[in-house]
Amino acid sequence: MASWVTYDAANPFPIQNLPFGVFELPNGDRHVCTAIGDFAIDLHVLADDKAVFPDPRVREALKQRTLNAFMGLTHTDWKGVRVALQRLFDAGNAHLRDDAGVRASVMRPLEGVRMVLPADIGDYTDFYASREHAENLGRLFRPGQPPLLENWLHLPVGYHGRASSIVVSGTPLRRPCGQTKPKPEEPPIFGACKGLDFELEMAAYIGTGNPLGTPIAVKDAPNFIFGFSLFNDWSARDLQKWEYVPLGPFLGKNFGSTISPWIVTMFALEPFVCEGPAPTVPILPYLQQSFPGSYDVDLSVTLTTAEGESVVISRGNFRLMYWSVFQMLAHHTVNGCNMRPGDVIASGTISGKEAGTYGSMIELTSNGTVPVQLPSGAQRKMLQDGDTVSLHGMCQGPGYRIGFGPCSGKVLPANV
Repeated sequence: MASWVTYDAANPFPIQNLPFGVFELPNGDRHVCTAIGDFAIDLHVLADDKAVFPDPRVREALKQRTLNAFMGLTHTDWKGVRVALQRLFDAGNAHLRDDAGVRASVMRPLEGVRMVLPADIGDYTDFYASREHAENLGRLFRPGQPPLLENWLHLPVGYHGRASSIVVSGTPLRRPCGQTKPKPEEPPIFGACKGLDFELEMAAYIGTGNPLGTPIAVKDAPNFIFGFSLFNDWSARDLQKWEYVPLGPFLGKNFGSTISPWIVTMFALEPFVCEGPAPTVPILPYLQQSFPGSYDVDLSVTLTTAEGESVVISRGNFRLMYWSVFQMLAHHTVNGCNMRPGDVIASGTISGKEAGTYGSMIELTSNGTVPVQLPSGAQRKMLQDGDTVSLHGMCQGPGYRIGFGPCSGKVLPANV
């Protein structure tokens, strides 16, 4: 598949990708868009072309300030728009290619657009789906005991997070404050977090929702997922350690999560579907999956210090997740919980088996006992003020690659 838009094989947005996002104009208006090569394609403007989008429901959805309305259409509608866009940008199609005036109104250089959150995220659920990550933390926190709790191999463990503090890539986040208990024999204290961490995750956006009381079966779950983004679920480990018993994460997690601005669709990821780890214990029928449910997405994390030193500190792959996003969605709704367009399901930290593949500082440093060494000689036990964490994701195809766009955030000092 070739396009009349020129780009090289390393470009993250070839015609095989066509992710969806939203950008903001100087006057505050927001337009739904896609991306190809080095251009953002203004779908708000392109929606006026009935030859490209004949369905009035689709045209109306693409005219909205967020992607929620488009997400709320059907899997068939999403695919139809993708096919229309691929046809429009195909090398042999002159419809837009040879109309310089329309082309100028639709195609905006990516470097000149300000990307914002692509959807109004009504609800956000964070899972804990990497066996390697769960076992790593189990060994750190419960030495001498089985690393996995009894329920972990039987269901996708998760918790409800805070959607209001999910921010788009490039938004700085302030170091959180809260209670900690540094010494068991002393009372708790209040102050700035000293154990600030990142978490390498991927997030799935819900497309079409389900009515309250109607579960989504694993076999049907792919039709309800609109696409994926990169996700950094920042964590305040010292706040979390003191507060999480018995109800789980609260202030240690709800101060901020960073998400990439582009949503890569399920259609773009189809060539990279692969088998995930096989269950090691029998699982209940509603979680049994008869089709491949993992994706071969290469992931990495770059740490950039305030002084400008930049180093890759972790490399991993999404295919290692023990529980698939389809199993997560089935479990999330098996009790009748209703999902809505724009809701986010995050995978939980993605970790591998070896040092250098762990998706958080707490694992990379063995809870601060083995600092990450930077080339300059500097060390990190946890994140410092001025540090920037950037997540990267890529699927390599034959002669092209699928990218997810930037997912980065800088740590600002606390408001103490």
